[in-house]
Amino acid sequence: MYKSVIIINNEALGYGDVGVGSTLLGVLLRKVVASPVKPDAIIFYNSGVRVLAKNSPFLDMLEALEYYGVELIACGTCVYKVCGQSSLTVGRISNMEEITQIILESKKVVTL
Repeated sequence: MYKSVIIINNEALGYGDVGVGSTLLGVLLRKVVASPVKPDAIIFYNSGVRVLAKNSPFLDMLEALEYYGVELIACGTCVYKVCGQSSLTVGRISNMEEITQIILESKKVVTL
């Protein structure tokens, strides 16, 4: 069972200026890497899966999170529809059945 899960459903945080949102996402990921308290998993869906793909500016932070045991889980349908057939650089592909189960069984879920 997962205690805490973060959901990232976009490649930037918030609405409005995409550049600002991308910067905010980078800052947030750096803070999570530096924090002694980390989520058990981060789920990526919709355009959020781009964060895990080649050329993502966040790969170093995501690799660090994996090193610390944070599961990075991507919606497979989203990967194929949003990123084409390109494979993920970090994380693993899952499906909405597993993602739903994780969300429903987690003690805390935070959507960004």
